[in-house]
Amino acid sequence: MTFPEPLRAREPRAAARTAGGVLAVCALMLTVVAVLGPSGPHDATPTVMWASVAGLVVVAAAFTRLPPERLDRAGAFVLLGITGVTVLCLLAVGSGSTSTRTQAFLVFAVLYAGFHIRAAGALLVTAVAVAAGVVMLFASQPVTSAATDSLFFGSMLTVLGVLLTHAVGKQERLVAALQQQADVDALTGLVARRVFDEALEERRHAPGPDAGTALLLLDIDRFKMINDVHGHLAGDDALVHLSDVIRRQIRSVDALASRLGGDEVAVLLRDCSREVAARRAEELLDAVRRAPLRLPDGTHHVLSVSVGVSHVPDAVADLRELYSSADIALYTAKRGGRGRVEVALTGA
Repeated sequence: MTFPEPLRAREPRAAARTAGGVLAVCALMLTVVAVLGPSGPHDATPTVMWASVAGLVVVAAAFTRLPPERLDRAGAFVLLGITGVTVLCLLAVGSGSTSTRTQAFLVFAVLYAGFHIRAAGALLVTAVAVAAGVVMLFASQPVTSAATDSLFFGSMLTVLGVLLTHAVGKQERLVAALQQQADVDALTGLVARRVFDEALEERRHAPGPDAGTALLLLDIDRFKMINDVHGHLAGDDALVHLSDVIRRQIRSVDALASRLGGDEVAVLLRDCSREVAARRAEELLDAVRRAPLRLPDGTHHVLSVSVGVSHVPDAVADLRELYSSADIALYTAKRGGRGRVEVALTGA
């Protein structure tokens, strides 16, 4: 069974580490209490305490040893919060030990859920913790006193859970926005060089046989003239226009495009033969020619690009050599008259 996304961890590895650590600390605390003996007539018996210690150690080991992603898919993190609160409530009510010290453990469950579980799951754990606290209060106090304390205690846990979930969610969205900025070129919307290189690096370990890897390097012919004649804003428009044409032309399942700098764009083609790479480069060349750029003055300018193609039939062995071969082919296309495709004789 796979738990729905809203009830799963924000980051499974961090959630697993924290769970293992918290459970180990709880086991240590209970061990000290079991060794010292009950401090009051309503405290749990040593047998119950040692059984609880053993259970905590086993669960802590499970969260430490098992793959975090597997635990997350099974809903282990949200179930940890719900089960922990429920067991604590049952033990406290059963032994008559519903002191403030026992209720304080409910706060740990809310804190853990708020930090590590997505909003819906965190609020679910908070709701269960509030319900457990209410049950414990009504089991140990007169109705009037329990009702007053339940209102206070429930409000405190609810506010804590909601504020923490909101704060962590806001931080998560901020990190995602910063990651987006780091991964995507702000002007063109193509992926950044780092992301592109990581995708190329993965081709070193391409699973199973395929047709190979191709790298296309292209830039706009006479790009400086566009800037000089029509202004740098027109140059930016040309880059955005070219990027839009490339995105419409490639398929995300087997291709990735990146702005390397200036007007130079790279396209990675996965599981692609040399012949297919050359054909797709020609198709890209034709697509750019068929889509003229609209200039700020309302006129149209037909863009021309030169393309250099490098291909390796096996796993990529040397990224620098792959880039170098494509770069040499690109400049060969430039010297050969521009507006053409040149395929490197050998790849990396």
